[in-house]
Amino acid sequence: MEVNQSINRFINEDFLLETESAKLLYHNYAKELPIIDYHSHLSPKAISENKIFNSVTSLWLSGDHYKWRALRTLGVNERYITGKSTNQEKFTQFASVVPLMVRNPIYHWTHMELQRYFGINELLSEKNANRIYNKTNKLVNSSFFSTLSLLEKMKVERVCTTDDPIDNLEHHVNHSKSGNSVYMNPTFRPDKSILINATDYNEYVDTLEIAASIKINSFDDLCEALQKRIDFFHIKGCRISDHGLEYIPFKCASLAEIKKIYSKKRKGGILESEEIQKFQTAILIFLCKAYHKLGWVQQFHLGAMRNNNSRMLKKLGPDTGWDSIGQYPIAFSLSRFLDSLDEKDELSKTILYNINPADNEMLATMIGNFNDGSRKGKIQWGSGWWFLDQIDGMTDQINTLSNMGMISSFIGMLTDSRSFLSFPRHEYFRRLICNLFGNDLEKGYLPSDINWIGKIISDISYHNTKNYFDFK
Repeated sequence: MEVNQSINRFINEDFLLETESAKLLYHNYAKELPIIDYHSHLSPKAISENKIFNSVTSLWLSGDHYKWRALRTLGVNERYITGKSTNQEKFTQFASVVPLMVRNPIYHWTHMELQRYFGINELLSEKNANRIYNKTNKLVNSSFFSTLSLLEKMKVERVCTTDDPIDNLEHHVNHSKSGNSVYMNPTFRPDKSILINATDYNEYVDTLEIAASIKINSFDDLCEALQKRIDFFHIKGCRISDHGLEYIPFKCASLAEIKKIYSKKRKGGILESEEIQKFQTAILIFLCKAYHKLGWVQQFHLGAMRNNNSRMLKKLGPDTGWDSIGQYPIAFSLSRFLDSLDEKDELSKTILYNINPADNEMLATMIGNFNDGSRKGKIQWGSGWWFLDQIDGMTDQINTLSNMGMISSFIGMLTDSRSFLSFPRHEYFRRLICNLFGNDLEKGYLPSDINWIGKIISDISYHNTKNYFDFK
């Protein structure tokens, strides 16, 4: 497809900034701030070892299910996505369909990443694919494109990875001894211990036994094992937990009943839906109380319907691009769950994320129920997540939070990414929020005080996040 190759009038220094006020806010108050990426799926091993990738394809396209979904939709064969074609063939196939990705955020991200990391000011297409592949490949195979160099280039101050309780955190330990300027903290993600309905649940508990050095014969043993791993993670610098759930259940039961449910599962029994919800409620309450004692922040990513394509799940495994927005009854059980913790003042700082935009207003008002004045923005509604981290999704989230909450206490953007080239998404967010505030200034919706509004922009972009987390 023939396209105009120059992007000088596209992603230029004032990209997404529609007014002079927006330009002032971005360039003077947001652009140069560091990045704290408090939720990512980056490889701790790659960071610790300061990995240099063998090709631009493995750095840029491998593991990126956003791009994979787009390629499949545009008719690209799986051989050129996750298959055994060469790196250059995969890159060329991607480049050939990028012009057809217009109006999708991938189109913006692709060209921002080419500009910010490689200094390439061309629109990617089939026409220039081989030349750009050769140029970027030469750059990638150098120390200037190692993982830490890439993070430093984007002014990343700290990244938080996502880690299972069984992880020994060796890469975090090694990195902490390196003296590098980019900090890396683990995040405790105990989903596999919560999702008791999973077919491989018992196998997972067996591995948790080894990690915790304890036999897990009962529900009490499970709690003790998880507590041991929480304490271990805390010593290694963890200050955040995360949970990826369809919804937060809230169905209470006696301890005796929970013990019976756990025993039934361990003996190979099939659990009823109500039993599953009772167990999950009990283990989540235990975990959240443990987080509170240590002063951790807890995150809940809610509403994704995962692994919809069973044929491709069997072929490629999870997290390969077969997930979508789910419709789950979130509000009532979430309210009761949070209240059960708050009732005894055991509710940690909490970040709630939704994937279904229909839940926007609900979450924007839910957080206000439990912001008790103990600190600024204790309960947060997280930035537009997954299918919503695009212009409309983030705009809706920002506007709804502004109307129904306090945007000035918002902790801003994160990548939630497996790619080391994804950090221009922070720039994307900062440009967008500067444009929204700038437009309000130009319309007279806000007082004409650029320094005051600039301070709020700086807080949302960086300072609120810095103050929210108890990183040492």
